[in-house]
Amino acid sequence: ISYLVLENFIGGRFVPCGSHIDSYDPSIGEVYCRVPDSGPQEVDAAVAAAKEAFPSWSARSPEQRAQVLNKLADLMEAQLEEFAQAESRDQGKTVTFARTVDIPRAVHNLRFFASSALHHTTECSQMDHMGCMSYTVRSPVGVAGLISPWNLPLYLLTWKIAPAIASGNTVVAKPSEMTSVTAWMMCKLMQQAGVPPGVVNVVFGTGPRAGDALVGHPEIPLVSFTGSTATAQRITERSALYCKKLSLELGGKNPAIIFADANLDQCIKTTIHSSFNNQGEICLCTSRIYVERSIYSEFLKRFVAAAKKFKTGVPSDPSSNNGALISKEHLEKVRGFVALAKSEGGIVHCGEGVDQLDLPERNANGYFMPATVISGVSESSRVMQEEIFGPVTCVSAFDTEEEAVSKGNGVRYGLSATVWSSDVGKVHRVAGRLQAGLVWTNCWLVRDLNLPFGGMKNSGVGREGGKDSYHFFTEVKTITIKH
Repeated sequence: ISYLVLENFIGGRFVPCGSHIDSYDPSIGEVYCRVPDSGPQEVDAAVAAAKEAFPSWSARSPEQRAQVLNKLADLMEAQLEEFAQAESRDQGKTVTFARTVDIPRAVHNLRFFASSALHHTTECSQMDHMGCMSYTVRSPVGVAGLISPWNLPLYLLTWKIAPAIASGNTVVAKPSEMTSVTAWMMCKLMQQAGVPPGVVNVVFGTGPRAGDALVGHPEIPLVSFTGSTATAQRITERSALYCKKLSLELGGKNPAIIFADANLDQCIKTTIHSSFNNQGEICLCTSRIYVERSIYSEFLKRFVAAAKKFKTGVPSDPSSNNGALISKEHLEKVRGFVALAKSEGGIVHCGEGVDQLDLPERNANGYFMPATVISGVSESSRVMQEEIFGPVTCVSAFDTEEEAVSKGNGVRYGLSATVWSSDVGKVHRVAGRLQAGLVWTNCWLVRDLNLPFGGMKNSGVGREGGKDSYHFFTEVKTITIKH
């Protein structure tokens, strides 16, 4: 069998690696790609290349850097279909989702930050009674370490690379070893886009080897990471020695709070997507649905009927709403949560163990799981407290607004929440009281990239977005002049 073999991208060149890791096609459950198993040596080489490229890249004007980002975006967009097919094969998601969400958003990230970087201003403060004037300047920090996850591979990698290099930094990035192909494809466009050698370096490998070498490197002053809370704790420990600047976007256990005065048609349609899109493998997915008791049984009946129509199937089939989960281990973990819910007396209304999937022979060993709706699980259960990160959501009833807010806030996470009601006062009130970095009311995942993105509590540290990313990827200095 001939596998696709990836190489690290260091100092503008592809560099072969001595050892490799298997990467699977989740829709068939077979190895199709070999990813470099990089370690300290490869990371050192990438950091050296990034350091060397920093003085001239940071000296360029924002306009000159924007030109390069825009060119990269154009080249990526010209190959949108190839990127979408590759992302689907590598991650398991449907080609439709990659084609309409992942790759267009990756292109948009590059264009957005190319433009955004041109519009920042700094502050000035007069102290006339002292004969002084103070002002701030912002400078790029140096070499940024970027670690991105496997759920939205190119989408979240470009969300980090774009603001980092638009601000004048150089980067060493490590995508997930499970989904490295689109990052490697992007590297093939770097030279043509006019990205100078060493400005973007991509080192492939696992967290414990490549990731650890990256976050523990003394010459990487800042790290932006998206992934699990457990990994973030290790990153924090590893970087504590060097007082690094950290931006951590972590897990979620996001509630939807549905009041009796909600528009149920719109609410059910959107909440199906917020619960199950991308196989439920989005940190912003809804995994706890609280419904006001007077509409609980109607909601549950209609929601389950809609979930049964949400088709899980072969990623290349245009009629599939969902594809395969990322790995065998992850599928087993998600199934374990469903089994736990059942053992605790929960009712599985549809999906795992209830509905059979109709898959072609070729996909029989793929990591598929249908949209699963559970009710009757206690608030203290691990099923209600821990991030499942799969196509599973739990529904339960509430009586008062107070109870809804208290249940919504009753987990250690605080990334996002949705509120459904037609009462404008209630919407503002509840949104204000929910402990979440993002609250959507009567919608989900409507994003203005100018605004801060990130979580409270165990869902992360810091925010990213137009101004927030610029602030993270620059160092501010206050200068006072007496005149």
